[in-house]
Amino acid sequence: MGNLLEKINQPNDVKKIPEEQLPNLAKEIRKKILSVTSKNGGHLASSLGTVELTIALHRFMEFPKDKLIWDVGHQSYTHKILTGRREQFATLRQKEGISGFPKRSESVCDAFDTGHSSTSVSVAAGMVKARELKGTDEKVVAVIGDGSLSGGLAYEGLNNIGHFNSNVIIVLNDNEMSISKNVGSMANYLGKVRMSSNYIGFKGNLEQVLNRSAIGEKLAKSLKKTKDSIKQMIIPGEFFTELGIQYFGPLDGHNIGDLEHALEVAGKISGPVLLHVVTKKGKGYRFAEAEPSRFHGIDPFRVSTGELVLTKKKRTFTDAFSEAVTTLGEAHSDVVAITAAMTGGTGLTKFSGKFPERFFDVGIAEEHAVTFAGGLAASGMRPVVAVYSTFLQRAYDQIIHDVAMCRLPVTFAIDRAGIVGNDGETHQGVFDLAYLSHIPNMTVMVPASGDELGGMLWFAHEWDGPTAIRYPRGSRGCETYKTCGTSPIVYGKAEVLEKGSDVAILFLHGR
Repeated sequence: MGNLLEKINQPNDVKKIPEEQLPNLAKEIRKKILSVTSKNGGHLASSLGTVELTIALHRFMEFPKDKLIWDVGHQSYTHKILTGRREQFATLRQKEGISGFPKRSESVCDAFDTGHSSTSVSVAAGMVKARELKGTDEKVVAVIGDGSLSGGLAYEGLNNIGHFNSNVIIVLNDNEMSISKNVGSMANYLGKVRMSSNYIGFKGNLEQVLNRSAIGEKLAKSLKKTKDSIKQMIIPGEFFTELGIQYFGPLDGHNIGDLEHALEVAGKISGPVLLHVVTKKGKGYRFAEAEPSRFHGIDPFRVSTGELVLTKKKRTFTDAFSEAVTTLGEAHSDVVAITAAMTGGTGLTKFSGKFPERFFDVGIAEEHAVTFAGGLAASGMRPVVAVYSTFLQRAYDQIIHDVAMCRLPVTFAIDRAGIVGNDGETHQGVFDLAYLSHIPNMTVMVPASGDELGGMLWFAHEWDGPTAIRYPRGSRGCETYKTCGTSPIVYGKAEVLEKGSDVAILFLHGR
Protein backbone atom coordinates (compact mmCIF):
# COMPACT_ATOMS: atom_id res chain seq x y z
CA MET A 1 0.00 0.00 0.00
CA GLY A 2 2.82 2.41 0.84
CA ASN A 3 2.43 5.86 2.28
CA LEU A 4 -0.81 7.22 0.87
CA LEU A 5 -0.15 10.76 2.09
CA GLU A 6 2.96 10.97 -0.10
CA LYS A 7 0.65 10.75 -3.11
CA ILE A 8 -1.18 13.92 -2.10
CA ASN A 9 0.92 16.90 -3.14
CA GLN A 10 -1.61 19.10 -4.91
CA PRO A 11 -5.28 20.01 -4.42
CA ASN A 12 -7.62 17.26 -5.68
CA ASP A 13 -4.96 14.51 -5.48
CA VAL A 14 -7.19 12.74 -2.95
CA LYS A 15 -9.47 11.76 -5.84
CA LYS A 16 -6.69 9.50 -7.16
CA ILE A 17 -6.74 7.35 -4.02
CA PRO A 18 -8.79 4.14 -4.52
CA GLU A 19 -12.00 4.10 -2.50
CA GLU A 20 -11.02 0.97 -0.57
CA GLN A 21 -7.85 2.71 0.67
CA LEU A 22 -9.57 5.82 2.02
CA PRO A 23 -9.91 4.47 5.60
CA ASN A 24 -6.13 3.92 5.61
CA LEU A 25 -5.63 7.46 4.33
CA ALA A 26 -7.76 8.72 7.23
CA LYS A 27 -5.49 6.85 9.66
CA GLU A 28 -2.38 8.41 8.12
CA ILE A 29 -3.88 11.89 8.34
CA ARG A 30 -4.75 11.39 12.01
CA LYS A 31 -1.21 10.20 12.67
CA LYS A 32 0.15 13.31 10.95
CA ILE A 33 -2.12 15.66 12.91
CA LEU A 34 -1.19 13.96 16.19
CA SER A 35 2.52 14.14 15.43
CA VAL A 36 2.47 17.86 14.63
CA THR A 37 0.10 19.05 17.36
CA SER A 38 1.95 17.06 20.01
CA LYS A 39 5.00 19.23 19.22
CA ASN A 40 3.36 22.56 18.32
CA GLY A 41 0.07 22.43 20.17
CA GLY A 42 -3.18 23.23 18.41
CA HIS A 43 -6.85 22.40 18.03
CA LEU A 44 -6.58 18.64 18.06
CA ALA A 45 -9.95 17.11 18.95
CA SER A 46 -11.94 19.10 16.39
CA SER A 47 -9.62 18.19 13.53
CA LEU A 48 -9.47 14.51 14.47
CA GLY A 49 -13.26 14.40 14.41
CA THR A 50 -13.62 15.67 10.84
CA VAL A 51 -11.01 13.67 8.91
CA GLU A 52 -13.47 11.45 6.99
CA LEU A 53 -15.86 14.36 6.42
CA THR A 54 -13.04 16.43 4.92
CA ILE A 55 -11.91 13.58 2.67
CA ALA A 56 -15.49 13.17 1.38
CA LEU A 57 -15.83 16.92 0.78
CA HIS A 58 -12.56 17.01 -1.16
CA ARG A 59 -13.62 14.09 -3.35
CA PHE A 60 -16.92 15.88 -4.05
CA MET A 61 -15.47 19.34 -4.70
CA GLU A 62 -12.91 20.81 -7.12
CA PHE A 63 -10.29 23.15 -5.63
CA PRO A 64 -9.67 26.03 -5.84
CA LYS A 65 -12.74 26.58 -8.05
CA ASP A 66 -15.27 25.43 -5.43
CA LYS A 67 -15.65 27.29 -2.14
CA LEU A 68 -15.46 25.48 1.21
CA ILE A 69 -16.08 27.69 4.25
CA TRP A 70 -15.04 26.34 7.65
CA ASP A 71 -16.88 27.88 10.58
CA VAL A 72 -14.31 28.96 13.21
CA GLY A 73 -11.65 26.89 11.42
CA HIS A 74 -10.56 24.65 14.30
CA GLN A 75 -11.28 21.61 12.14
CA SER A 76 -9.37 22.70 9.02
CA TYR A 77 -6.12 20.74 9.53
CA THR A 78 -7.10 17.89 7.18
CA HIS A 79 -8.17 20.46 4.59
CA LYS A 80 -4.70 22.03 4.75
CA ILE A 81 -2.99 18.66 4.35
CA LEU A 82 -5.14 17.77 1.32
CA THR A 83 -4.54 21.09 -0.47
CA GLY A 84 -0.79 20.93 -1.04
CA ARG A 85 0.36 21.90 2.46
CA ARG A 86 1.38 18.45 3.68
CA GLU A 87 5.07 19.36 4.00
CA GLN A 88 4.32 22.80 5.47
CA PHE A 89 2.00 21.30 8.06
CA ALA A 90 4.98 20.70 10.37
CA THR A 91 5.21 24.50 10.77
CA LEU A 92 1.63 24.76 12.10
CA ARG A 93 1.21 27.75 14.46
CA GLN A 94 4.93 28.56 14.30
CA LYS A 95 6.62 31.81 13.35
CA GLU A 96 6.44 32.18 9.55
CA GLY A 97 4.63 28.83 9.44
CA ILE A 98 1.08 28.01 8.43
CA SER A 99 -1.86 29.30 10.42
CA GLY A 100 -4.03 27.17 12.67
CA PHE A 101 -7.04 28.64 10.86
CA PRO A 102 -8.10 29.06 7.20
CA LYS A 103 -6.25 31.96 5.61
CA ARG A 104 -6.68 33.21 2.05
CA SER A 105 -3.17 34.66 1.92
CA GLU A 106 -1.84 31.18 2.68
CA SER A 107 -3.70 29.23 -0.01
CA VAL A 108 -6.18 29.85 -2.83
CA CYS A 109 -8.02 26.80 -1.48
CA ASP A 110 -8.93 28.70 1.71
CA ALA A 111 -12.11 30.48 0.67
CA PHE A 112 -12.43 32.77 3.70
CA ASP A 113 -10.41 33.83 6.75
CA THR A 114 -12.15 32.48 9.85
CA GLY A 115 -11.40 32.34 13.55
CA HIS A 116 -14.67 33.37 15.22
CA SER A 117 -17.77 31.19 15.26
CA SER A 118 -21.16 31.23 13.53
CA THR A 119 -19.96 33.10 10.42
CA SER A 120 -19.92 30.38 7.74
CA VAL A 121 -23.59 30.39 6.73
CA SER A 122 -23.63 34.17 6.18
CA VAL A 123 -20.40 33.94 4.19
CA ALA A 124 -21.90 31.15 2.06
CA ALA A 125 -25.00 33.27 1.44
CA GLY A 126 -22.80 36.06 0.11
CA MET A 127 -20.81 33.69 -2.09
CA VAL A 128 -23.84 32.07 -3.71
CA LYS A 129 -25.32 35.47 -4.49
CA ALA A 130 -22.01 36.57 -5.99
CA ARG A 131 -21.99 33.37 -8.06
CA GLU A 132 -25.45 34.13 -9.43
CA LEU A 133 -24.53 37.74 -10.23
CA LYS A 134 -21.38 36.65 -12.06
CA GLY A 135 -23.03 33.68 -13.79
CA THR A 136 -20.47 31.13 -12.59
CA ASP A 137 -21.13 27.56 -11.43
CA GLU A 138 -18.81 26.78 -8.51
CA LYS A 139 -20.09 24.72 -5.58
CA VAL A 140 -20.42 26.50 -2.24
CA VAL A 141 -20.31 24.43 0.96
CA ALA A 142 -20.35 25.73 4.54
CA VAL A 143 -19.33 23.49 7.46
CA ILE A 144 -20.73 24.60 10.82
CA GLY A 145 -20.54 22.83 14.18
CA ASP A 146 -23.39 22.30 16.60
CA GLY A 147 -21.66 24.65 19.05
CA SER A 148 -21.43 27.43 16.46
CA LEU A 149 -25.10 26.94 15.70
CA SER A 150 -25.86 28.42 19.13
CA GLY A 151 -24.65 31.80 17.84
CA GLY A 152 -27.35 34.20 16.65
CA LEU A 153 -25.48 35.10 13.45
CA ALA A 154 -25.91 31.51 12.24
CA TYR A 155 -29.70 31.84 12.40
CA GLU A 156 -29.64 35.15 10.57
CA GLY A 157 -27.67 33.44 7.80
CA LEU A 158 -29.99 30.42 7.70
CA ASN A 159 -33.02 32.68 7.45
CA ASN A 160 -31.46 34.56 4.54
CA ILE A 161 -30.33 31.43 2.70
CA GLY A 162 -33.81 29.90 3.01
CA HIS A 163 -35.25 33.06 1.51
CA PHE A 164 -32.73 33.15 -1.37
CA ASN A 165 -33.49 29.53 -2.33
CA SER A 166 -30.05 29.33 -3.95
CA ASN A 167 -28.06 26.14 -4.45
CA VAL A 168 -25.80 25.74 -1.44
CA ILE A 169 -24.86 22.89 0.89
CA ILE A 170 -24.60 23.41 4.65
CA VAL A 171 -22.89 20.61 6.58
CA LEU A 172 -23.91 20.55 10.24
CA ASN A 173 -21.02 18.85 12.03
CA ASP A 174 -22.66 17.49 15.19
CA ASN A 175 -19.97 16.05 17.46
CA GLU A 176 -22.49 14.96 20.10
CA MET A 177 -21.48 17.64 22.56
CA SER A 178 -24.44 19.97 22.14
CA ILE A 179 -27.56 19.33 20.06
CA SER A 180 -27.29 15.57 19.60
CA LYS A 181 -30.22 14.60 21.86
CA ASN A 182 -32.37 14.12 18.78
CA VAL A 183 -29.91 11.67 17.26
CA GLY A 184 -31.02 8.07 17.71
CA SER A 185 -31.94 4.90 15.85
CA MET A 186 -35.35 6.15 14.72
CA ALA A 187 -34.07 9.54 13.62
CA ASN A 188 -31.21 7.87 11.77
CA TYR A 189 -33.62 5.53 10.00
CA LEU A 190 -35.98 8.29 8.99
CA GLY A 191 -33.08 10.39 7.76
CA LYS A 192 -31.98 7.60 5.41
CA VAL A 193 -35.55 7.07 4.24
CA ARG A 194 -35.85 10.74 3.34
CA MET A 195 -32.74 10.42 1.18
CA SER A 196 -34.58 7.84 -0.91
CA SER A 197 -36.33 8.98 -4.10
CA ASN A 198 -38.64 5.95 -3.70
CA TYR A 199 -39.97 7.40 -0.44
CA ILE A 200 -40.51 10.83 -1.99
CA GLY A 201 -42.44 9.26 -4.90
CA PHE A 202 -44.46 7.00 -2.59
CA LYS A 203 -45.37 9.94 -0.38
CA GLY A 204 -46.66 11.96 -3.35
CA ASN A 205 -48.57 9.04 -4.88
CA LEU A 206 -50.22 8.16 -1.56
CA GLU A 207 -51.48 11.71 -1.11
CA GLN A 208 -52.87 11.76 -4.66
CA VAL A 209 -54.75 8.49 -4.16
CA LEU A 210 -56.23 9.52 -0.82
CA ASN A 211 -57.35 12.90 -2.09
CA ARG A 212 -59.59 11.33 -4.76
CA SER A 213 -62.43 10.72 -2.29
CA ALA A 214 -63.98 12.66 0.59
CA ILE A 215 -63.10 9.93 3.08
CA GLY A 216 -59.59 9.66 1.68
CA GLU A 217 -59.11 13.41 1.86
CA LYS A 218 -60.06 13.43 5.55
CA LEU A 219 -57.73 10.49 6.14
CA ALA A 220 -54.91 12.30 4.30
CA LYS A 221 -55.36 15.40 6.47
CA SER A 222 -55.43 13.25 9.62
CA LEU A 223 -52.29 11.39 8.53
CA LYS A 224 -50.55 14.68 7.75
CA LYS A 225 -51.28 16.03 11.25
CA THR A 226 -50.04 12.80 12.79
CA LYS A 227 -46.97 12.77 10.55
CA ASP A 228 -46.13 16.38 11.40
CA SER A 229 -46.47 15.68 15.12
CA ILE A 230 -44.21 12.65 14.86
CA LYS A 231 -41.65 14.56 12.80
CA GLN A 232 -41.50 17.36 15.34
CA MET A 233 -40.69 14.81 18.04
CA ILE A 234 -38.13 12.61 16.31
CA ILE A 235 -36.80 14.34 13.19
CA PRO A 236 -34.29 16.99 14.26
CA GLY A 237 -34.28 18.65 10.83
CA GLU A 238 -37.83 19.90 10.86
CA PHE A 239 -36.63 23.29 12.07
CA PHE A 240 -34.47 23.70 8.97
CA THR A 241 -37.27 22.49 6.70
CA GLU A 242 -39.51 25.24 8.03
CA LEU A 243 -36.83 27.77 7.03
CA GLY A 244 -36.92 26.48 3.46
CA ILE A 245 -33.77 24.36 3.74
CA GLN A 246 -34.01 20.69 2.79
CA TYR A 247 -32.65 18.51 5.57
CA PHE A 248 -30.94 15.12 5.24
CA GLY A 249 -29.56 13.09 8.11
CA PRO A 250 -28.30 12.34 10.60
CA LEU A 251 -25.42 10.67 8.77
CA ASP A 252 -22.40 8.77 10.06
CA GLY A 253 -19.63 11.35 9.84
CA HIS A 254 -16.95 8.66 9.74
CA ASN A 255 -18.32 6.67 6.78
CA ILE A 256 -16.68 8.20 3.73
CA GLY A 257 -18.82 6.26 1.24
CA ASP A 258 -22.10 7.36 2.81
CA LEU A 259 -20.88 10.95 3.03
CA GLU A 260 -19.84 11.02 -0.63
CA HIS A 261 -23.23 9.62 -1.66
CA ALA A 262 -25.07 12.19 0.46
CA LEU A 263 -23.01 15.04 -1.01
CA GLU A 264 -23.70 13.85 -4.56
CA VAL A 265 -27.44 13.70 -3.85
CA ALA A 266 -27.40 17.12 -2.20
CA GLY A 267 -25.50 18.57 -5.15
CA LYS A 268 -28.30 17.60 -7.53
CA ILE A 269 -31.07 19.22 -5.49
CA SER A 270 -32.34 22.67 -6.38
CA GLY A 271 -32.17 25.07 -3.43
CA PRO A 272 -30.35 25.02 -0.09
CA VAL A 273 -29.62 21.66 1.55
CA LEU A 274 -28.42 20.86 5.07
CA LEU A 275 -26.59 17.61 5.76
CA HIS A 276 -26.63 16.66 9.43
CA VAL A 277 -23.39 14.76 10.06
CA VAL A 278 -22.62 13.11 13.40
CA THR A 279 -18.92 12.88 14.28
CA LYS A 280 -16.90 12.02 17.35
CA LYS A 281 -14.63 14.75 18.63
CA GLY A 282 -11.10 13.40 19.09
CA LYS A 283 -11.84 10.36 16.88
CA GLY A 284 -8.96 7.88 16.68
CA TYR A 285 -7.01 9.10 19.70
CA ARG A 286 -8.35 7.60 22.91
CA PHE A 287 -7.24 10.39 25.22
CA ALA A 288 -8.93 13.04 23.06
CA GLU A 289 -12.06 10.89 22.74
CA ALA A 290 -12.24 10.58 26.53
CA GLU A 291 -11.52 14.29 27.20
CA PRO A 292 -12.44 16.26 24.07
CA SER A 293 -12.63 19.57 25.94
CA ARG A 294 -9.07 19.23 27.28
CA PHE A 295 -7.80 18.37 23.80
CA HIS A 296 -9.80 21.09 22.07
CA GLY A 297 -6.91 23.56 22.10
CA ILE A 298 -3.89 21.94 23.70
CA ASP A 299 -0.25 22.76 24.36
CA PRO A 300 2.51 20.29 23.33
CA PHE A 301 1.86 16.83 24.79
CA ARG A 302 3.15 13.27 24.84
CA VAL A 303 1.22 11.15 22.34
CA SER A 304 1.75 7.95 24.36
CA THR A 305 0.16 9.30 27.55
CA GLY A 306 -1.76 12.44 26.58
CA GLU A 307 0.13 14.37 29.27
CA LEU A 308 1.41 17.89 28.67
CA VAL A 309 5.14 18.19 28.04
CA LEU A 310 5.42 21.09 30.49
CA THR A 311 3.56 19.96 33.60
CA LYS A 312 4.91 22.57 36.01
CA LYS A 313 2.21 25.21 36.09
CA LYS A 314 2.60 28.73 37.41
CA ARG A 315 -0.32 30.74 38.69
CA THR A 316 -1.94 32.59 35.80
CA PHE A 317 -4.19 35.64 35.71
CA THR A 318 -7.03 33.26 34.84
CA ASP A 319 -6.27 31.32 38.04
CA ALA A 320 -6.26 34.56 40.01
CA PHE A 321 -9.63 35.52 38.54
CA SER A 322 -11.06 32.06 39.30
CA GLU A 323 -10.06 32.33 42.97
CA ALA A 324 -11.21 35.94 43.33
CA VAL A 325 -14.62 35.58 41.68
CA THR A 326 -15.38 32.48 43.77
CA THR A 327 -14.42 34.32 46.97
CA LEU A 328 -16.53 37.28 45.88
CA GLY A 329 -19.45 34.92 45.27
CA GLU A 330 -19.07 33.46 48.75
CA ALA A 331 -19.26 36.91 50.31
CA HIS A 332 -22.07 38.33 48.16
CA SER A 333 -25.17 36.40 47.09
CA ASP A 334 -25.92 38.94 44.35
CA VAL A 335 -22.84 37.93 42.33
CA VAL A 336 -23.63 35.88 39.22
CA ALA A 337 -21.17 34.68 36.57
CA ILE A 338 -21.78 34.41 32.84
CA THR A 339 -19.74 32.78 30.10
CA ALA A 340 -20.24 32.15 26.39
CA ALA A 341 -19.25 28.46 26.10
CA MET A 342 -15.86 29.07 27.76
CA THR A 343 -16.32 27.84 31.33
CA GLY A 344 -12.88 26.29 31.69
CA GLY A 345 -10.99 28.74 29.52
CA THR A 346 -12.22 31.77 31.46
CA GLY A 347 -11.65 30.22 34.90
CA LEU A 348 -15.30 29.80 35.92
CA THR A 349 -15.23 26.06 36.55
CA LYS A 350 -14.74 26.51 40.31
CA PHE A 351 -17.50 29.14 40.56
CA SER A 352 -19.91 27.01 38.51
CA GLY A 353 -19.32 24.01 40.77
CA LYS A 354 -19.86 26.00 43.96
CA PHE A 355 -22.77 28.17 42.80
CA PRO A 356 -24.50 26.32 39.95
CA GLU A 357 -27.69 28.34 40.39
CA ARG A 358 -25.74 31.56 39.92
CA PHE A 359 -23.70 30.42 36.93
CA PHE A 360 -24.89 30.77 33.33
CA ASP A 361 -23.29 29.38 30.18
CA VAL A 362 -25.28 30.95 27.36
CA GLY A 363 -23.47 29.15 24.52
CA ILE A 364 -21.55 30.89 21.76
CA ALA A 365 -23.63 34.04 22.05
CA GLU A 366 -21.59 36.97 23.32
CA GLU A 367 -24.21 39.55 22.31
CA HIS A 368 -26.84 37.73 24.33
CA ALA A 369 -24.42 37.26 27.25
CA VAL A 370 -23.95 41.03 27.58
CA THR A 371 -27.62 41.97 27.25
CA PHE A 372 -28.58 39.09 29.56
CA ALA A 373 -26.13 40.54 32.09
CA GLY A 374 -27.79 43.92 31.63
CA GLY A 375 -31.16 42.42 32.51
CA LEU A 376 -29.71 40.78 35.61
CA ALA A 377 -28.04 44.02 36.71
CA ALA A 378 -31.21 46.05 36.16
CA SER A 379 -32.96 43.62 38.50
CA GLY A 380 -30.52 43.99 41.38
CA MET A 381 -27.84 41.38 40.63
CA ARG A 382 -24.12 41.98 40.14
CA PRO A 383 -23.14 40.01 37.02
CA VAL A 384 -19.57 39.18 36.04
CA VAL A 385 -19.18 38.40 32.33
CA ALA A 386 -16.01 36.38 31.74
CA VAL A 387 -14.97 36.41 28.09
CA TYR A 388 -11.92 36.37 25.85
CA SER A 389 -11.03 39.82 24.53
CA THR A 390 -11.29 38.79 20.88
CA PHE A 391 -14.82 37.46 21.37
CA LEU A 392 -16.06 40.47 23.32
CA GLN A 393 -15.70 42.46 20.09
CA ARG A 394 -18.89 40.78 18.90
CA ALA A 395 -20.92 42.49 21.60
CA TYR A 396 -19.77 46.09 21.06
CA ASP A 397 -23.27 47.51 20.52
CA GLN A 398 -24.69 45.58 23.47
CA ILE A 399 -21.97 46.96 25.76
CA ILE A 400 -22.87 50.50 24.72
CA HIS A 401 -26.64 50.30 24.43
CA ASP A 402 -27.64 47.67 26.97
CA VAL A 403 -25.08 48.25 29.72
CA ALA A 404 -23.07 51.48 29.57
CA MET A 405 -25.80 53.93 28.54
CA CYS A 406 -27.96 52.48 31.32
CA ARG A 407 -25.02 52.77 33.76
CA LEU A 408 -25.59 49.20 34.91
CA PRO A 409 -23.14 47.50 37.31
CA VAL A 410 -21.87 44.78 34.98
CA THR A 411 -18.27 43.63 35.38
CA PHE A 412 -16.44 42.41 32.27
CA ALA A 413 -13.58 40.05 33.12
CA ILE A 414 -11.61 40.16 29.86
CA ASP A 415 -9.17 37.28 29.51
CA ARG A 416 -6.54 36.92 26.74
CA ALA A 417 -6.19 40.71 26.45
CA GLY A 418 -3.23 41.79 24.35
CA ILE A 419 -1.10 39.55 22.13
CA VAL A 420 -2.15 35.90 22.24
CA GLY A 421 0.60 34.41 20.09
CA ASN A 422 0.03 31.15 18.23
CA ASP A 423 -3.62 31.58 17.29
CA GLY A 424 -2.93 34.48 14.94
CA GLU A 425 -4.61 37.80 14.23
CA THR A 426 -8.22 36.64 14.58
CA HIS A 427 -7.59 35.88 18.24
CA GLN A 428 -5.40 38.80 19.31
CA GLY A 429 -7.03 40.84 22.09
CA VAL A 430 -5.60 44.16 20.94
CA PHE A 431 -8.73 46.25 20.36
CA ASP A 432 -10.59 46.19 23.68
CA LEU A 433 -8.65 49.01 25.35
CA ALA A 434 -9.40 51.34 22.44
CA TYR A 435 -13.10 50.60 22.05
CA LEU A 436 -13.91 50.31 25.76
CA SER A 437 -12.11 53.49 26.82
CA HIS A 438 -14.32 55.77 24.76
CA ILE A 439 -17.62 54.26 25.95
CA PRO A 440 -19.49 56.59 28.36
CA ASN A 441 -19.70 55.46 32.01
CA MET A 442 -17.21 52.60 31.46
CA THR A 443 -14.30 52.19 33.90
CA VAL A 444 -11.37 50.20 32.50
CA MET A 445 -8.76 48.59 34.75
CA VAL A 446 -5.58 46.61 34.08
CA PRO A 447 -4.09 44.67 37.01
CA ALA A 448 -0.34 44.55 37.53
CA SER A 449 -0.60 41.28 39.46
CA GLY A 450 -3.01 38.49 40.27
CA ASP A 451 -3.66 39.94 43.72
CA GLU A 452 -4.53 43.30 42.24
CA LEU A 453 -6.96 41.61 39.85
CA GLY A 454 -8.80 40.31 42.91
CA GLY A 455 -8.89 43.78 44.43
CA MET A 456 -10.33 45.17 41.21
CA LEU A 457 -13.13 42.60 41.24
CA TRP A 458 -14.12 43.68 44.73
CA PHE A 459 -13.93 47.34 43.71
CA ALA A 460 -16.11 46.64 40.66
CA HIS A 461 -18.74 44.96 42.84
CA GLU A 462 -19.20 48.20 44.78
CA TRP A 463 -18.89 50.59 41.84
CA ASP A 464 -22.00 52.30 40.51
CA GLY A 465 -21.65 51.51 36.82
CA PRO A 466 -20.01 49.15 34.31
CA THR A 467 -16.39 48.10 34.72
CA ALA A 468 -13.91 46.17 32.63
CA ILE A 469 -10.84 44.35 33.93
CA ARG A 470 -8.50 43.24 31.15
CA TYR A 471 -5.62 40.84 31.76
CA PRO A 472 -3.26 38.75 29.62
CA ARG A 473 -3.07 35.05 28.98
CA GLY A 474 -0.63 33.04 31.06
CA SER A 475 1.43 33.69 34.17
CA ARG A 476 3.82 36.41 33.03
CA GLY A 477 3.56 39.25 35.57
CA CYS A 478 0.89 37.54 37.67
CA GLU A 479 3.16 37.18 40.72
CA THR A 480 5.67 39.94 39.90
CA TYR A 481 4.36 42.90 41.85
CA LYS A 482 3.65 41.53 45.28
CA THR A 483 2.98 45.00 46.69
CA CYS A 484 0.09 45.55 44.28
CA GLY A 485 -3.29 44.89 45.82
CA THR A 486 -2.10 45.42 49.39
CA SER A 487 -3.96 48.73 49.60
CA PRO A 488 -7.61 49.26 48.66
CA ILE A 489 -8.33 50.41 45.12
CA VAL A 490 -9.65 53.95 45.16
CA TYR A 491 -11.00 55.53 42.01
CA GLY A 492 -8.61 58.21 40.69
CA LYS A 493 -5.93 57.55 43.31
CA ALA A 494 -2.51 56.20 42.34
CA GLU A 495 -0.54 53.58 44.25
CA VAL A 496 3.15 54.24 44.77
CA LEU A 497 5.17 51.10 44.07
CA GLU A 498 8.65 52.54 44.40
CA LYS A 499 10.05 55.99 45.19
CA GLY A 500 12.84 57.52 43.16
CA SER A 501 14.34 60.85 42.13
CA ASP A 502 15.14 60.57 38.40
CA VAL A 503 12.18 59.19 36.43
CA ALA A 504 8.46 59.10 37.13
CA ILE A 505 6.45 56.28 35.53
CA LEU A 506 2.69 56.59 35.70
CA PHE A 507 0.10 53.95 34.90
CA LEU A 508 -3.52 55.05 34.99
CA HIS A 509 -6.66 53.06 35.65
CA GLY A 510 -8.96 55.28 33.62
CA ARG A 511 -12.25 55.49 31.87
